Amino acid sequence: MLAKAYRYYVGSFAGFSREIWLLTLVTFVNRAGTMVVPFMSLYLTKDMGLTLKQVGWIMSCFGAGSVVGSWLGGRLTDRLGFYDVMIGALLTSGLAFIGLQFVRGYLPFCIGVFVLMVLADGFRPAMFVAIRTYARPENRTRAITLMRLAINLGFSLGPAIGGFLIAHSGYASLFWVDGLTCLAAMALMLLGLPRKRARSEAHAARRTDGRSPYHDAPYVFFLFTVVLTSIPFLQYFSTVPLFYSDAHDLSEEYIGFLLGANGLIIFLVEMPLIKYCEDRGFKLFPILRFSVLLFVLSFLVLNLVPNVPFLWVGMLLMTVGEMLNFPFMNRFAYDRADHGPPGAYMALFTISWSVAHIVGHTLGLNLVDQLGFASTWYVFSGVLVIAMLMLFRLQRMTEREAEASLVSRQNQ
Repeated sequence: MLAKAYRYYVGSFAGFSREIWLLTLVTFVNRAGTMVVPFMSLYLTKDMGLTLKQVGWIMSCFGAGSVVGSWLGGRLTDRLGFYDVMIGALLTSGLAFIGLQFVRGYLPFCIGVFVLMVLADGFRPAMFVAIRTYARPENRTRAITLMRLAINLGFSLGPAIGGFLIAHSGYASLFWVDGLTCLAAMALMLLGLPRKRARSEAHAARRTDGRSPYHDAPYVFFLFTVVLTSIPFLQYFSTVPLFYSDAHDLSEEYIGFLLGANGLIIFLVEMPLIKYCEDRGFKLFPILRFSVLLFVLSFLVLNLVPNVPFLWVGMLLMTVGEMLNFPFMNRFAYDRADHGPPGAYMALFTISWSVAHIVGHTLGLNLVDQLGFASTWYVFSGVLVIAMLMLFRLQRMTEREAEASLVSRQNQ
């Protein structure tokens, strides 16, 4: 039984091209170096002496830069191809990370963070288009999942190394490591993926014709659904840890174990889970609705069974929902991008996540302050129910579109 499970697990990683593995390695190195961001608030308050209000505005500049960078990265990807955009983003953001440590003062740092994120987040839509180029249609969802695994491992490793560096070398070392890992990721791409071949493949995969994502009604509707789903999900990394501490008197160490369980489960289960869904031929929209239902239950259990053991149940429900939701949300975006400029499509998908980050954390904290934890969980459960209903509507929109396309082809 164990041998069979092991073979299935290993088999879930099979079938990817060399380029997908290279992109995974590049993403891991890039994200493992992400050390400044988790410690940004501590750096700004303890090292620069800024107020919490000023830190809040700086983080807003962080989010705004992410939105602009994602949009610009998508536009440039459609014009230049993913390769040049990824190389350019890694080079310029690496230099910007190193330079940011020398920026002092509230307003200059706001500008510096905004510029940094414009440069850094141009990488994300280009990376999505690169995955779309090198993954076969039948393993796109698993390719996305593999990339998520690299991101999660990188984000898990980065803060641990960052804390060690702060203790021994100070905050300045974070900026150096962040910058140098961006440059190292760029070097991996240049060495591992020949420029001429990559650019020719990028050109072959690029589309500038077809429908615009801004005029693709089902896709725009889908993006609103992504935002409504993501805002409650993000509470597990902002307001829910406060709930663990304030409502259940859990220590930081115990909270760390709870949050760490999320990454561990994803590492062990997500790839075989996605392979299982694909092997069984499960349909996209039922999976998405079920994943959102799991998000709803993860919040309801916090209120309905207010015991510490059920906090683990809530985390498990959220984690399984996350593993099902985000790879298949990406898959829907990829499928729509097959009919238009992929950079623009994936930029809007990335921006929807950035918008959720900008709105979600502040909204959750304000709701907790005004209504308390229990009412806040019910509010977000209601938001997720709306998202589920929107997924029913989105499915009907795509079905009508397919029917109209079939009739059009028959009449030709």
